[in-house]
Amino acid sequence: MKNLFLADAEALADELTATRRDLHMHPELGFQEFRTAAIVADQLNALGYEVITGVGKTGVVGLLSGGQPGDRTVLLRFDMDALPIDEANDVPYRSQTPGVMHACGHDAHVAVGLGVAKVLAKHRDQLPGTIKLMFQPAEEGLGGALAMIADGVLDRIGPPADRALGLHVSSMHHLGTAAMRVGPMLAASASLTITVNGRGGHGAMPHDTVDAVVVAAQIIVALQTIVARNTDPDATAVVTIGSITAGNAGNVIAETAVMRGTIRSFTPEVKALLRRRVPEVAQGVAAALGASAEVFINEGVDATVNSAAPTAVMQAAAAKVLGADQIDMNFRTTGGEDFSAVLARVPGNFFMLGARNDARGFNAPHHNPRFDIDERCLPQGVAILCDAALEVLKGAG
Repeated sequence: MKNLFLADAEALADELTATRRDLHMHPELGFQEFRTAAIVADQLNALGYEVITGVGKTGVVGLLSGGQPGDRTVLLRFDMDALPIDEANDVPYRSQTPGVMHACGHDAHVAVGLGVAKVLAKHRDQLPGTIKLMFQPAEEGLGGALAMIADGVLDRIGPPADRALGLHVSSMHHLGTAAMRVGPMLAASASLTITVNGRGGHGAMPHDTVDAVVVAAQIIVALQTIVARNTDPDATAVVTIGSITAGNAGNVIAETAVMRGTIRSFTPEVKALLRRRVPEVAQGVAAALGASAEVFINEGVDATVNSAAPTAVMQAAAAKVLGADQIDMNFRTTGGEDFSAVLARVPGNFFMLGARNDARGFNAPHHNPRFDIDERCLPQGVAILCDAALEVLKGAG
């Protein structure tokens, strides 16, 4: 079948690239997306959308009523924030803000979102129901989705959303491909801080101390048994300690050690297991070695769970643009995504759009200072989302 929006999306290719590069040059951290939000609001206003700003602090919502009878509302979400990373790419559109970079592709998401807005506005007379565009701040661990939900993006700003759709450009997947699945696709994610309190002293007299570094090392090793011995082998769990800070002299035994990490899971059962066992193990090991451990696990995000019917709609839409054999329906990753908060409340689909091109050097991982994308994915994303949105408004999914 033919995608009704592909020609319009491809005609916007240069504009989408220019928008993405402008945003890439001027990245903004979570809840600081003032320039980006202003660009979004101005363009949506010019297209005839009803625009609401300041949603979830810096979020923008655009509402478009279709010209055909229909009582469905579909929400399409596009995140806007960048990361605290110094860009290492030597390109004309390199970040102009020291220490801040679009290293995850949210600049591309905003460009796609504005492309979707333009194409759907052009075809307004064909749309039954309501389009609700959610340009979201602070996806990178700061709770931007929940902030917009608290401000009513799902149910009080415009008609309540019946379905929710979203995408993420992916350096894991080659240009011209897409990946998704029914059920949990991205993991529940939470950050973890463990503070070990011992008794400091002279490095030459360890018997008079409780060495927080040694205790922390034992805790790190013991935490791995949660995955290896407490978790069902058929399930998936991750416990990672990525940072340890302790001491500031080689001949001083540290009194305190602070570890920071992350835990990941796909099911509520494993999530509960990790939240219970991490404190038990850390505090138990610390007590056995004469120290104490304070454990803090933040709320994090839940698993991103795709509903079956909307995922079938998205699969069909992607197949029209990329080809049915280019869609991976079994993809899953322990990466996290706060669109999960939307999908926990509204049935929908979130998919990965291939943006990798090894020949052109676009293959650095997300959150890497050399991250970049093949921008030919941008019109593909526009066409796929427009097609899926129309089908949902017509009653599919």
